[in-house]
Amino acid sequence: MEFEGKAFRYGRDIDTDVIIPARYLNTSDAQELAEHCMEDLDATFTERVEQGDIIVAEENFGCGSSREHAPIAIKAAGVDVVIAKSFARIFYRNAINTGLAIMECPDAVDAISEGDVVKVDAASGIITDVTTGQEFTAQPFPSFIAEIIEAGGLVPRWKGKLAQ
Repeated sequence: MEFEGKAFRYGRDIDTDVIIPARYLNTSDAQELAEHCMEDLDATFTERVEQGDIIVAEENFGCGSSREHAPIAIKAAGVDVVIAKSFARIFYRNAINTGLAIMECPDAVDAISEGDVVKVDAASGIITDVTTGQEFTAQPFPSFIAEIIEAGGLVPRWKGKLAQ
């Protein structure tokens, strides 16, 4: 799996209420959630994000409430991968379950600037800031997680397995 897009930078402790405000939790429609992704933190995010873009964040991304709506909103908004120094554990699991690729790489986070073009090779764990030419190494996905992400989430993966 390879991803490439422009970086959107955010700080530490970006909680699920910031990713998708609670006032929108009355829907599970991915496109409707995408329309409100990050709006309380970055009012222009949904206007600027394009399919394939990447979120880069400091520590504890996805902290707060346990809600699958957050990674669903991020993915539906067009973000292919989130790179952070660390993730809240429940967000990490929800992201994988919904097919959102996430990678921990503090060195990459420290070096990547807002708007840089970033390329991620999830199979090798290599993250390249195409804008600056710098390379970083994150832990690649274990094969079972790669299968879930490639399938678009845990449910689609199992539906595919059961259909075989």
